[in-house]
Amino acid sequence: MAAQVASIASLALLALLALLDASSCLPRRASDPPAFISSFPWRLQSDLQSRLRLRRQPLGLASLSMAKPVDLTGKVAFIGGVADSNGYGWAIAKALASAGATVTVGTWPPVLNIFKMALEKGKFDEDAVLDDGSKMEIAKIYPLDAVFDTPEDVPEEIKDNKRYAGLEGYTIQEVVDQVAKDYGKIDILVHSLANGPEVIKPLLETSRKGYLAANSASAYSLVSMVQRFGPIMNPGGSVLSLTYVASERVIPGYGGGMSSAKAALESDTRTLAWEAGQKYGIRVNTISAGPLKSRAAQAIGGKGQKTFIDYAIAYSKANSPLGQDLYAEDVGSSALYLCSPLARAVTGVTLYVDNGLHAMGLAVDSEAMKMED
Repeated sequence: MAAQVASIASLALLALLALLDASSCLPRRASDPPAFISSFPWRLQSDLQSRLRLRRQPLGLASLSMAKPVDLTGKVAFIGGVADSNGYGWAIAKALASAGATVTVGTWPPVLNIFKMALEKGKFDEDAVLDDGSKMEIAKIYPLDAVFDTPEDVPEEIKDNKRYAGLEGYTIQEVVDQVAKDYGKIDILVHSLANGPEVIKPLLETSRKGYLAANSASAYSLVSMVQRFGPIMNPGGSVLSLTYVASERVIPGYGGGMSSAKAALESDTRTLAWEAGQKYGIRVNTISAGPLKSRAAQAIGGKGQKTFIDYAIAYSKANSPLGQDLYAEDVGSSALYLCSPLARAVTGVTLYVDNGLHAMGLAVDSEAMKMED
């Protein structure tokens, strides 16, 4: 008899929970249960209130709606690795700015003055137009060389290099200190940095120096940036990096240890998601973007030749499930999602924005795949 009563009570409880869901009257706070619950036996009261606590919405979540545009007004973003207007970093900056974020960027010192001059002369004005017709404003540009953590790491040959002449404060820690001085805390950190000095060499021909340089600039730089920016990020903040499918598939032509660096970046993303989530309450994700003809990508190959990126774009369009052009804005909008409160429960993921190419195992445009007439 007792078992039957318990079973009936459980069924009644499940029916009540379904009714509460259907009528959208779940309490917003666990401390504010429906008044009629008090008429139930105390054990059933306790069970029901416990379930309601598990099922209630977190405070503030009700304000999130896919029907509403993302609003990042009052949020500060730092994007490391912006030096022109045709890369993913620029597209991410535009997406964040369109949502109202204050955008700051870090630029490699040797091209800093070129970038600033181009901005001042309006060369990027057309590419800076936002969805509402206004122009993106970059609040501040910081010199950033992410292979150096602190001033003590900078060798004399770099200090004496004419491309660094007159510049200081470009190590990661110095940039963090300056950003903290200028803005206090930030909410969004974007790592759009990659460099492999021997990227055109097959792995079998890559030197130890070239291999380690690729990993230092392209993977460890993320670790260092999270280490140092983490303390000045607001809880709920977002860290985002960019990776490439060569981390898990063989991509001939993408050499010099860069495939290893991207694999390390993705692994570190998962570990940092745990550690930075626990320590700072921030999220860490990466986007595996398809090929784009950016300035950096075009450098992979000889001058006057069809470059690696040309082949990669053609291959992607021919073999990806969607078979369409990939635009920088596609990555920008995905980045906006990951950096917004809409993704408040998303961390440690590699999000593919590549028209589905990562899912393919065979090249459908291969001669071997063509049917005979």
